[in-house]
Amino acid sequence: MTTKDERLAFLEEMKDVRRIRKPNRAEVAALRELTPGHLERQRAAVEKQARDLNPLTADTVEPLTAHDILSWQRPGVQHGVFRKLRLGQYPIEARLDLHRMTVDEARREVFAFINDCVNYGLRSVMILHGKGERNPDGIAQLKSYLAKWLPELDSVLAFHSARKHHGGTGAVYVMVRKSDRDKQHNREIHGGR
Repeated sequence: MTTKDERLAFLEEMKDVRRIRKPNRAEVAALRELTPGHLERQRAAVEKQARDLNPLTADTVEPLTAHDILSWQRPGVQHGVFRKLRLGQYPIEARLDLHRMTVDEARREVFAFINDCVNYGLRSVMILHGKGERNPDGIAQLKSYLAKWLPELDSVLAFHSARKHHGGTGAVYVMVRKSDRDKQHNREIHGGR
């Protein structure tokens, strides 16, 4: 409890204090003068499109049909390794399903998926692209683009259409390159250079 003397002492100390009449709010409607530099940056931002780091071709590609088989290997991939991939004998460590995606969406997803596979050390993966059998023109659009995109990615060593039980010509097995970190780890274990 405060005593009467303490209360009087407090009031004596506070006698010169005045109440603030302005509202306790920040001035957010401050006028900004647009400088020539500001206008130039604004113009450049509108005109300049965001730089696309995705190297995958967005142009037209050779059309493929539902039953075309995808098969490709980078020079240096051993025949036995490619054969094992082709026969679906490697465990599938990750899948990407492109069904119902537009070409642009699929382009972004494939690029990100392969990069993620490298980062996480996934070597044998599958991409489901569909056969395009319901398309009136009979062209498997995503499959056609995928056949062009995968060789464009340095991280892809080989790919081949999947076995029937994994989706047949509507899916593809993809062999992904080891990351630099995994290569170094192997050298340390096996004593290589």
